[in-house]
Amino acid sequence: MDKLRAIRLFVRLADLGSFTRVAEQTNVSKSMISKEISRLELDLGARLLHRSTRNVQLTHLGEGYLQRAREILRKLEDADGFVSEHQHAPRGKLKINAPMALGILELSKMFADFMRAYPDIELDIHLGDEDVDLVEQGFDLGFRASSRPLDSNYVGRKLTDFSYHVCASPGYLEAHEPIRLPGDLKSHNCLVYSYFKGKNVWPIEDGIAISGALRVNSVLFMMEALKADLGVAFLPNFVCRSALESGELVEVLEGSSKPKLSLYALYPARHFVPVKIVQCIEFLERWFSEPV
Repeated sequence: MDKLRAIRLFVRLADLGSFTRVAEQTNVSKSMISKEISRLELDLGARLLHRSTRNVQLTHLGEGYLQRAREILRKLEDADGFVSEHQHAPRGKLKINAPMALGILELSKMFADFMRAYPDIELDIHLGDEDVDLVEQGFDLGFRASSRPLDSNYVGRKLTDFSYHVCASPGYLEAHEPIRLPGDLKSHNCLVYSYFKGKNVWPIEDGIAISGALRVNSVLFMMEALKADLGVAFLPNFVCRSALESGELVEVLEGSSKPKLSLYALYPARHFVPVKIVQCIEFLERWFSEPV
């Protein structure tokens, strides 16, 4: 007996509910289908179907077997698809969600290199800092930066870590009281990023409650306020690196304890992950591991 063929016929019969309809779709005689199912039942030592002249009905064991048979066939299809895709260069559309500043300042360089390496993949990139449901919005891949463990329904791959810095402009620091200890921030105008998970508590040492005259949902906007001598901000290094190197901003509290900001690639959980997603994540891992 070809057990895999018998399983396929059993699943088709359960879906269509009729030997006649299965015979019409598979070009196999009704008697042959009946014999295959009977051999399967004999092999299992259990009855899977109640047969009548008009239809078939699954037994209790048949319902449980059907569920597991579907899973077997789906995994087999995934395995075949995996080999098929890897025999060809990845192609097709890749819809990606990423934070605004990270996408502009960091990922844009990476994706330029990725597009040169994989010209047959069409990128559809959406930048935004609000939380989105990747599955509901139809995204293949999402990027999240977090200093806390991710509570996610997705598969997450950590790509790299960024450091945090407390920054202000030289002009602001000259005009205000010095910042020597984390507690000194309480008397300063601290600029707040709307989507920051810590809200009004910056994770410096044991945590410092801050306040200020600006709350904004864009760190790029916040950077312009910093350069205009308007306050102090808590920023990841990919946002403030260039300004610190040029002297437009100055770091304070450099020796104070701060968490790392980890970047994750997230994708919906699947038994078979399309090769274009695998290739993209592996490219990202290599790209971030290379020395700057």
